[in-house]
Amino acid sequence: MPTVTVSKKGWVVIPREIRERYSIRPGDKVQVVDYAGRIAIIPAMKDPIREAMGMLKGGPSLTSDLLAERRRELEREEREIQWWIGRKGAS
Repeated sequence: MPTVTVSKKGWVVIPREIRERYSIRPGDKVQVVDYAGRIAIIPAMKDPIREAMGMLKGGPSLTSDLLAERRRELEREEREIQWWIGRKGAS
């Protein structure tokens, strides 16, 4: 694990082997993250939209679950309406 020195200005040089492994080039952005007392330098996504495409692919369809739940709610509401109508007719 490479060790680096922080300059008077707070600069840190990322070692070449790490830059090459993560394809970090001059001008690229990195994120500095504080993880409960530890510091991590993480390459920022170059194109977050493109890199996020497909990440939810193959998961459960929340739309179909929502539609099924709404169908059950509608059936329950219709039963309640019929119950109230039947109750008024009995009066």
